[in-house]
Amino acid sequence: MKIISIINQKGGVGKTTTVINLASALSQQGKKILVIDLDPQGNATTGLGLSNTDQSDQTIYGILNGTVSIRNVIKKTEFQNLDLITSNVDLSGLEVETAGDSDRAFILKAKLTAYLNDSGAIYDYVLIDCPPSLSLLTVMALVTSNSLLVPLQTEFFALEGLTQLMKTIERIKSNLNPSLEIRGILLTMFDKRNKLSGQVELEARNYFKEKVYQTVIPRNVRLSEAPSHGMPCVTYDETCLGSKSYFSLAKEFIDQANSIGSAA
Repeated sequence: MKIISIINQKGGVGKTTTVINLASALSQQGKKILVIDLDPQGNATTGLGLSNTDQSDQTIYGILNGTVSIRNVIKKTEFQNLDLITSNVDLSGLEVETAGDSDRAFILKAKLTAYLNDSGAIYDYVLIDCPPSLSLLTVMALVTSNSLLVPLQTEFFALEGLTQLMKTIERIKSNLNPSLEIRGILLTMFDKRNKLSGQVELEARNYFKEKVYQTVIPRNVRLSEAPSHGMPCVTYDETCLGSKSYFSLAKEFIDQANSIGSAA
């Protein structure tokens, strides 16, 4: 079972869009998925049809502050094979509340590992939607994960921001999680009419080689519309260009897992 964080400290690059659509596309392939919304904005929560205004402790915040256990917080979505741990704005206070805890970077890892080991829950993938910052929550996700998927917007400054993220990843590997690796880089918001998109793609593929997924996610109106209906685009309009791209990514993702497994 793989725990994968979808991460980029820049906002608006397609992290949450990728989490909910990849999760849904994988679940339609029969994979059992748990999504953890680790962003106080709770966009993955609403994008999968649940509420992010629930002020109870039945959220990831309740797990991290020790009020509730994971088994009591996992919610079923209306999509088969797809479960969710929701988030809300309360999560934004966690950094201050845990300031005195020297082991706070390991809270999520300890609780999630214990739950997965003890409960017998069978998930093929746990996908963590990270906040758009290199904060405590992001560090918690990096410490917990086996690997990372990095959405990279095909626009100016994108590669510059990625350099900062790589430095953070290296620090986490050195000090907290030596087995962490980048599973793949996903080019998002690609506009084939825009010469810059092609240049960013070329630079990314030259630098990161096979780490960059062959699938590229285009700019697509349906991808933007779907969350307002509380569903991933791959169920909202499975024939649109954005959905087809995420189905293609899911296939590449599964093939990648199979090749890693056979190599091992």
